[in-house]
Amino acid sequence: MSELSQQKDESVSRRRFVAGAAAAGAAAALPVELSAQVAGSDAIKVGMIGMGGRGSGAIIQNLTASDSARLIAVADAFQDKIDGGGKRAAGLPKIQEQLDKMGKSAQIDVPKSRQYAGFDAYKGVIDECDLVVIATPPGFRPIHFEYAVQQGKHVFMEKPVCVDAWGFNKVIEAAKQADAKNLKVVVGLQRHYQNVYLEAFKKVHEEKLLGDVLGGQVWWNGSRPWIIDREPGWTEMEYQMRNWYHFNWLCGDHISEQHVHNIDVMNWFVSGDSAKGGNPVIAQGMGGRAGTEPRTVGEIFDHHYVEFRYGQEHGGAIMNSQCRHIKGTWSKVAEEIVGTDGVLQLGQGRITDLKGNVKWQYRAPREGDPNPYQVEHDLLHQYIRENKAHNDAYYGAKSSFTSVLGRLATYSGQEVKWDDAVKSDFSIMPKEYDMNAEAPVKPGPDGNYEIAIPGQWKLPWA
Repeated sequence: MSELSQQKDESVSRRRFVAGAAAAGAAAALPVELSAQVAGSDAIKVGMIGMGGRGSGAIIQNLTASDSARLIAVADAFQDKIDGGGKRAAGLPKIQEQLDKMGKSAQIDVPKSRQYAGFDAYKGVIDECDLVVIATPPGFRPIHFEYAVQQGKHVFMEKPVCVDAWGFNKVIEAAKQADAKNLKVVVGLQRHYQNVYLEAFKKVHEEKLLGDVLGGQVWWNGSRPWIIDREPGWTEMEYQMRNWYHFNWLCGDHISEQHVHNIDVMNWFVSGDSAKGGNPVIAQGMGGRAGTEPRTVGEIFDHHYVEFRYGQEHGGAIMNSQCRHIKGTWSKVAEEIVGTDGVLQLGQGRITDLKGNVKWQYRAPREGDPNPYQVEHDLLHQYIRENKAHNDAYYGAKSSFTSVLGRLATYSGQEVKWDDAVKSDFSIMPKEYDMNAEAPVKPGPDGNYEIAIPGQWKLPWA
């Protein structure tokens, strides 16, 4: 994209935002309890922010969850992603095509006037809708969630929900406001909606098959999912936005972007709290970059190994966490919980005693288990219809910030305390949101990004 066409797109985006916000004023002013019946219709107006692959999948699942759901507005930082021309973006044409094949053509109505591009595009969508699906790069999640709650909208947001202490604190505060406004919030940590995990949780915390939980091991070992090559004409900010997986201010490192799923399971099972979850009190670990990819790609590590310790209210449990993105290495994505009376292997859906004898084995129903990615949307719509209180933002924020704590520990090589990190309120976000603004990190003259060196990298509040 040239700077001229980029400025033109941003100008159009601003005009669309102003027009959309004015048109949505009456709907935005409605009480929350009436937000699903706008202008005399039973339709639930759904907005989508983030047109990447995960966002496109989430919106199809959200519309599938309720015949009364209608996609009426979309937003992305880039117009080409809305149009379907951007890399790793489905775009509106493919979403429309998929809905047509499913016989759900009536559930999408997104004219050009409700397509918003640019950094401020999220406001136009949120102002238009009753329920918003947020699937942007994680660094933006706190800003988008906060605005949605301020406007009185129900929310589905993907994980992780923060990449720094500033974002964590913002999400927690917005979660409290969501409760006060009776808003429903679901976070895309779908293991909370997966039968084997739900049944295992009952076996651990209701039937006590593990005895006292001592801790466990969690893994997300695989290979790097994607890299976007730099193109001529891109500013540094645009390159980082399009290659967001490789920059901490956007993704939080892969310990956050992917491994948060497994870390979340440990927080959940150690705390025994399905609503608000738990968190460790201290972390230390090691990690780095093995050098299998050039440093021109980005700044994140390709391996982390962290020891998380929980407080005495959780029995001083210990979680060992490992994640790796190096081709040709051993792969495993799973969680294992250890107790005084047994071991829970969630990958196999079973509990054994300490000698390996099976105490419980999960059996899926004959018709098969429902897709947890779909279930989370089904239940969100059910919570809205039945006006049932529900808010995943608390455990979503705690698990997301646990992964941040791990990143701080591996980058610095120091023990890092949860309370110190939270109280610091440190931010790694840019000072200005614009494609021509200064990016939070920059490559050196050789094109390489600086990689944290444990023992030399300083904690943000040190």
